[in-house]
Amino acid sequence: MLAALAIEALFGWPDALDRRIGHPVRWFGTAVAWVDARTNRVSTPRRRRIIVGGLAAVALTGLFTGIGVAIAYLLPDNAIGFAVSAIVASTLVASHSLHRHVAAVGIACERSGTEAARTALSRIVGRDTAALDDEGIARAAIESLAENTSDGVTAPLFWGAIFGLPGLFGYKAINTLDSMIGHRNARHEAFGKVAARLDDLVNLIPARLTGLLYAACAISRLSFATMIRDASKHRSPNAGWPEAAMAGALGIRLSGPRLYGGKVVQEPWLNGPARDPSMRDLPRALALYRRLVAMLGVMLALAGWAIAA
Repeated sequence: MLAALAIEALFGWPDALDRRIGHPVRWFGTAVAWVDARTNRVSTPRRRRIIVGGLAAVALTGLFTGIGVAIAYLLPDNAIGFAVSAIVASTLVASHSLHRHVAAVGIACERSGTEAARTALSRIVGRDTAALDDEGIARAAIESLAENTSDGVTAPLFWGAIFGLPGLFGYKAINTLDSMIGHRNARHEAFGKVAARLDDLVNLIPARLTGLLYAACAISRLSFATMIRDASKHRSPNAGWPEAAMAGALGIRLSGPRLYGGKVVQEPWLNGPARDPSMRDLPRALALYRRLVAMLGVMLALAGWAIAA
């Protein structure tokens, strides 16, 4: 996993390769969309939809985990097998792509203005971006960075370090299922309930670890105190931990009211007494993120050394 993190952090998923064959996560997403279209019927009673959606989530997770088991079994136990395993694992870690997409929001704002920043932001968040000013754009981008640090970096490394490729593949399957069908809307509230609960479960430890690492990287008592005080206020049982830690580390407030589907959703503030973020806070957040990724690398190296010793 240390090798996978290094490969992905340095190179990411090449754009040329993406244009030719897509990305492994999107391949799995295609399977999820296919199952959703053929088994999720709005007219079906709610209880049955929960059962069918749960069976679909378990089956698809098992399928993707099985692919990880097969790859791990087939690879030779030598340097070539190690290299191929690290390259495969790197495709399911998102440290490089997360940094690039969040940084693109700030770059777009600086070069082309607010409208361009909204367009860049719309690629990484689900909320309505059309009415956001620069402060709202910065808040949404920083929240996305904090939450996705756990989902896209810490959690894949955590489960991959414990269970190898099968653990990594299984985690990405659950996380992708949640992102596609784990929504609280008419179509997916029942069908995606099991997927959403599985995602909550597998992110329980990584989210809290991410919050602790943000506080440690910031060397900030306020970050830690804000996380402990405000994390549970978040609508998600997990996202509040890295977001609250980030808010305290930067001395800004996050979460709060936002637009989804044209409706204002009232969410409590994290670090409410602090000021609103600005676009100047985005480079600070990214610098803190880079320190966290480096710390994860150190932790993996130490864990590997301890096991080898």
